[in-house]
Amino acid sequence: MLLKTFGWSFAVTALGLVAAVFYGGWQALGIVAILSVLEISLSFDNAVINAGILKKMNAFWQKIFLTVGVLIAVFGMRLVFPVVIVAISAKLGPIEAIDLSFNDPDRYKELVTDAHPAIAAFGGMFLLMIFLDFVFEDRDIQWLRWIERPLAKLGKVDMLSVCVALIVLLVASMTFATQAHQHGGGHADKASTVLLAGIAGLITYLIVGGLSGYFEDKLEEEEEREQEAEEEARKSGKPASAVLLAGKAAFFMFLYLEVLDASFSFDGVIGAFAVTNEIVLMALGLGIGAMYVRSLTVYLVRQGTLDDYVYLEHGAHYAIGALAVILLVTIRYEINEIITGLVGVVLIAWSFWSSLRRNKALAAAEGNGGSTDSKAEVSSGV
Repeated sequence: MLLKTFGWSFAVTALGLVAAVFYGGWQALGIVAILSVLEISLSFDNAVINAGILKKMNAFWQKIFLTVGVLIAVFGMRLVFPVVIVAISAKLGPIEAIDLSFNDPDRYKELVTDAHPAIAAFGGMFLLMIFLDFVFEDRDIQWLRWIERPLAKLGKVDMLSVCVALIVLLVASMTFATQAHQHGGGHADKASTVLLAGIAGLITYLIVGGLSGYFEDKLEEEEEREQEAEEEARKSGKPASAVLLAGKAAFFMFLYLEVLDASFSFDGVIGAFAVTNEIVLMALGLGIGAMYVRSLTVYLVRQGTLDDYVYLEHGAHYAIGALAVILLVTIRYEINEIITGLVGVVLIAWSFWSSLRRNKALAAAEGNGGSTDSKAEVSSGV
């Protein structure tokens, strides 16, 4: 099971490390290894969130996520994305941007750094919406009840998450504008860029998330109708339309996953420049890390880990919220990538430990013949 799930990751690791040695010797090998660990540590919460979505897909779409999805993640976000940023920000052609990445890595890094506010605003807003929609939803199982209960009550207000996100974006853009004013207006245009990029991130979330949710609901309705038809006549209904609808639902959930992965990868791509300016080494290291994150996602789904450790999803969403805030703060202030990675690891480790305590308490309650109310109290959270 382990080899089957992580086989591709092991193969990509071997190929990537060999390519690094051929490209730049043993020093390049060390850099690629460091970048791989950096990507995995920064994106573990991504794997947990992805698993919650991927478990709704069949084996075919899980395989698509591991193959086509990896090509998009590795070549799209880890290789093409930084080049596109440079091309747009420096008003260069794609070929010129690639040439710059190989022949003038310091200038390449500078251009990517200049584009960071827009990247942080887009990714920060997308991730913030994921977090807000999670905490504003009323759930049977709650982890941090003292936070989640009042937020679930507030969540009954329509469009509250969008309003909160827009207020946060407005504050972030005004903060950047204040900094620009203090430094003689040199960044005045970037203040509006932050606002526009943040709105683009919000719109992207609403469109992709809305479409995936719509087709998921349609799929559930169709499955219910098919079950009713089978019970009445013991005959299949319309398998062709059902397959088509499942395909639409799976496609938009896959699209949602890819946008989500892109938002998660922003911090890894930007953080990689603290290790190296070499675009090839960056793509190799981050690509290997991205492959492990994807394999870990599938492993969590097939092992049913999210069902056994029910607070993991909560911890991952809190990590998303923390990452969203960190991305928005980095519009003005620099934050070490180690802090970014540790925040996510600590929150997920805490939620895992809470899940273990919950499972032990439930087992003890069942062993002692505990009442239904006491079991419900144990399962509801901290």
